[in-house]
Amino acid sequence: MPQPPLIAVTGAYGYTGRYIAQRLLADGATVRTLTRNPPSASPFGDRVQTRPLDFTDPDSLADSLRGADTLYNTYWIRFARGNLDHDTAVRNSRSLIDAAVAAGVRRIVHISITGASPDSPLPYFRGKGLVENHIRDTSRQSSLSWAILRPTVIFGREDILINNIAWFLRRFPLFPIPGRGDYPVQPVYVDDVARLSVETASSEGNATLDAVGPETFTFKELVQLIGQTAGGRARPVPLPPPLVFAAARLMGLALRDVVLTRDEIAGLTAGHLASTDPPTATTRLSDWLRQHRPTLGRRYASELARHYRQTL
Repeated sequence: MPQPPLIAVTGAYGYTGRYIAQRLLADGATVRTLTRNPPSASPFGDRVQTRPLDFTDPDSLADSLRGADTLYNTYWIRFARGNLDHDTAVRNSRSLIDAAVAAGVRRIVHISITGASPDSPLPYFRGKGLVENHIRDTSRQSSLSWAILRPTVIFGREDILINNIAWFLRRFPLFPIPGRGDYPVQPVYVDDVARLSVETASSEGNATLDAVGPETFTFKELVQLIGQTAGGRARPVPLPPPLVFAAARLMGLALRDVVLTRDEIAGLTAGHLASTDPPTATTRLSDWLRQHRPTLGRRYASELARHYRQTL
């Protein structure tokens, strides 16, 4: 019998990468993850191979990818922290893509974001756009084929944003809304993103696809829906974005976390978290919230505790 294909996934022990790995394993693939921080106990047992994600060593990166047919890349950073900023994340991503070519990887499925553009004034979106361009440029000079998936706000059981909105709504009388709150948000379920990723890997040709859910809300409507479902008592209060950022910083000091960044507020209010294309995912956030009402927002989810304190 032919051996199942070897597939590489960055961050299979993380959030989106974990759902991608689950689908690949269910399809019978051999999965290898590249990670900077392997857990003490793998959620997959011995079914997933683990290799280092060492951006400082191109040969090590290529060795980690050697033999893989496809690379699913979920690597990125939410915000700058310590010696790691978005410029560094761009350089790291370019190194990974170049290593994939050197290792003979046939196809890359890259997780980007709606609104990605190398001309964006926001480092997160600009960096994502620069990485997309590097993939396209590299493909023209090699045999690498690619699919770029652009999700909006990803929600799921391990999500931070939706959970923490619910956490604040449960505990405080007021919830600051940047501006009028009339800008669109189109959340997409994490397993829908994984499904689309696997489907685009098996498609022919190069493609860029928005990964967006079937429901679009204004941000104020989204907050109200989360509050109504989770039983939150806070009242949404529109405030100038700089005041919302100041409030988020104060809460971040109290929680020892980064609650919301200035660039995230700018991207949100600019409408970058929605798409003009038809929905590509089927899971409705409103249905998912009702199903997870008992646990939604019961505990605060810390970005620093989950990702940064273990890496810096």
